[in-house]
Amino acid sequence: MTETLQFNSTFLRPAFFILTGIPGLGAAQAWLTLVFGPMYLLALLGNGALLMVLWIDCTLHQPMFLLLATLATTDLGLATSIAPELLAVLWLGPRPVPYAACLVQMFFVHALTAVESGVLLAMACDRAVAVGRPLRYPTLVTKARVGYAALALTLKAVAIVVPFPLLVARFEHFHARVIHHAYCAHMAVVELVVGNTRANNLYGLALSLAVSGMDIVGIAGSYGLIAHAVLRLRTHEARSKAFGTCGSHICVILAFYVPGLFSYLTHRFGRHTVPKPVHIVLSNIYLLLPPALNPIVYGARTKQIRDRLLEVVLFRKKQF
Repeated sequence: MTETLQFNSTFLRPAFFILTGIPGLGAAQAWLTLVFGPMYLLALLGNGALLMVLWIDCTLHQPMFLLLATLATTDLGLATSIAPELLAVLWLGPRPVPYAACLVQMFFVHALTAVESGVLLAMACDRAVAVGRPLRYPTLVTKARVGYAALALTLKAVAIVVPFPLLVARFEHFHARVIHHAYCAHMAVVELVVGNTRANNLYGLALSLAVSGMDIVGIAGSYGLIAHAVLRLRTHEARSKAFGTCGSHICVILAFYVPGLFSYLTHRFGRHTVPKPVHIVLSNIYLLLPPALNPIVYGARTKQIRDRLLEVVLFRKKQF
């Protein structure tokens, strides 16, 4: 282990990396399992229950709920792509991760993040049509089109994220095997590379601006159309009902983009002012908080899902 923690050696494409978790916290980082562990458990149970309800209730097989099922599936994958390794590192200390497994994790983390951002944009567009064109909604938004949209979002995420591991795999030499992070983040691995990493840095920046930036602009435009349509309604009751249909989605958007934006800004512009442990904790919260909160938000604010879930729970209790 002592040899693997040296920084003054050059390695020819190491067979494994060492994930250290959150540097600077030492044994105290084990206590963070009390934060991230419940988050992961909530993500598993909440999204699993949400998918179960959406599957067994045929009345919920509608475009809006199919998009919600896509979001829940993405959340399950995103949380599972980092949480098991994260919890193991925090609890047991530095752990080796094979080189190939590190690249695979890097791909899934960034790809599923891109899919989630795209699904949130699709849900915003769905709400804009539902509020702005309610009479044409059944013909404009169909289950088939939702399926095509989900497939397109997945293929887009794969296409734009595949270069991440490929750009790392082109390097033969690394000056260390130790990744000062809790998972194989792209830039955390790039910091270990011996060579010119400008292409990695530029592609990472361009991808963040092109994907998240365009999705945020699209979401803002959709809600601009929603606000315009709502303000044209004559009664206060109609306005409240229209805004109520978007309340859950707005909460989910804030839970995903606010931590993500803060993490991105601290990484890009606050490297010398924000301690690295704070940045790493924020990046893990950004990936685990939305999957944990999304099913709670939709379960609490969506009447159809809440009522159906209560029916399932009460039926189970009666059986016992």
